[in-house]
Amino acid sequence: MNSGYEAVIGLEVHVQLQTRSKMFCPCRNATGAPPNSHTCPICLGLPGTLPALNAEAVRMALALGLAIEATIRTESTFYRKQYFYPDLPKGYQITQGPVPIVEGGFLDIAGDVRARGTEGRIRIRVERAHLEEDAGKSHHDLDGQSSHVDLNRAGVPLLEVVGAPDLRSAQEASDYLKSLHRLVVGLGICDGNMEEGSFRCDANISVRRTGEAPFGTRVEVKNLNSFRFVRQALDHEIARHIALLERGEPVQMETRGWDAAAGETRGQRTKEAAMDYRYFPEPDLPALRIAPSEIEAARRALPELPDRRIQRWCDTYGLGLEEAQALAQSPAFAAYFEAVAEGSGSGRGAAAWMLGEVSRTLNDRGIGIEAFPLTAEALAGLVRLIETRVLGFGTAKDQVFPVMLAGGGSADFVVAQRGLAQVSDRRVIEAAVARALSSNPGPVAQIRAGKDSLKGFLVGQVLKDGQGRLDAKLVNEVLSEALAKGGT
Repeated sequence: MNSGYEAVIGLEVHVQLQTRSKMFCPCRNATGAPPNSHTCPICLGLPGTLPALNAEAVRMALALGLAIEATIRTESTFYRKQYFYPDLPKGYQITQGPVPIVEGGFLDIAGDVRARGTEGRIRIRVERAHLEEDAGKSHHDLDGQSSHVDLNRAGVPLLEVVGAPDLRSAQEASDYLKSLHRLVVGLGICDGNMEEGSFRCDANISVRRTGEAPFGTRVEVKNLNSFRFVRQALDHEIARHIALLERGEPVQMETRGWDAAAGETRGQRTKEAAMDYRYFPEPDLPALRIAPSEIEAARRALPELPDRRIQRWCDTYGLGLEEAQALAQSPAFAAYFEAVAEGSGSGRGAAAWMLGEVSRTLNDRGIGIEAFPLTAEALAGLVRLIETRVLGFGTAKDQVFPVMLAGGGSADFVVAQRGLAQVSDRRVIEAAVARALSSNPGPVAQIRAGKDSLKGFLVGQVLKDGQGRLDAKLVNEVLSEALAKGGT
């Protein structure tokens, strides 16, 4: 950021809840169906219909509130938010009013040292999280003549999480969003699919001179559906605001959209105020009252939270923070990793395979860990052979893992059947090292003269002599000893 300025950012995140039915009607809550096939008179807004609140959506809101250590409001109300758009069939959205179900709370993230000048964790406050219904979806690119409206999404339950303006850079905004994403996916309340809009955010941003208390003029960037777009859009807006202020021009309060192809935001409309929506209490829904026993039941049902699990992995297995965060990408992926770590006796070995060959296979096949052809027990068997030095990593990756994926049996079976066990006989390795030294007098002389980088060449020659089956660690030990003796 340009010296002398500070960004002030708050995110409003829309979390689409994984309930079986919609927020106020029994229509199925699912993606991928033919347009307008998951609709009924209630979500179409036909006259005379009455909404009924989805209890599962309430339970999911309680889970999030408890996970971020927020206050649960035992009585909250629903309002009508009036606006007219083709994908909003009723002409209004039912949303919680001044009193939300969740109030307060926080998420801790790493602070951006470039923006703050200091290192360490920072606490980002959550102002509120409230329940509401989603709108439908307009398609403007299906033909060149008209727009098309699909109302399958109309009425789908949303939890809007409103963050305080505590973020000071695009990087912090991205990290906060990732933390919230891990949490809602880990709680099992959202599938986290950003491409399909299950998890999307609006970013509110202003810029002020460093040290000033008042906020600058706020601009809202709508419907950001990837972590990368959040960073790019906010970096662009920060630079745009500073350029305006440096020229002595005012920043206009408005809503803007991110054009990823052009790499810039574009104005859409002037920003609405609350009065523009003409809020009033929803007459067809009573106040939502939550008993203390319901809150305690939701608390008991909470799983281990993702950030606590990540810290436990770092402490127990010695993993790096980014490694552990990647392993916590979904409850199923995390559970698979833990099973492999426990079965193999090596958390680091399990992490390397999960983030390497397993993730590569999932990406190549376009599947999730739920459809991965190997059980955690089978992969643990492979990792265990590597950790006990029965099998070299290269052999495991190139000759054993592909056979296992194709249904060729367990790691033990493949290794025994194909004679792939690693050779750890010191006498065999000493003979191979002796041959490498005698065949490469030039590199040997250069290594003894101080050019240590050539040692890798000799290691490669020894492993090649052993057809990739020699214990690489023992090869290094024997080679170092032979070079230190001074003979060939």
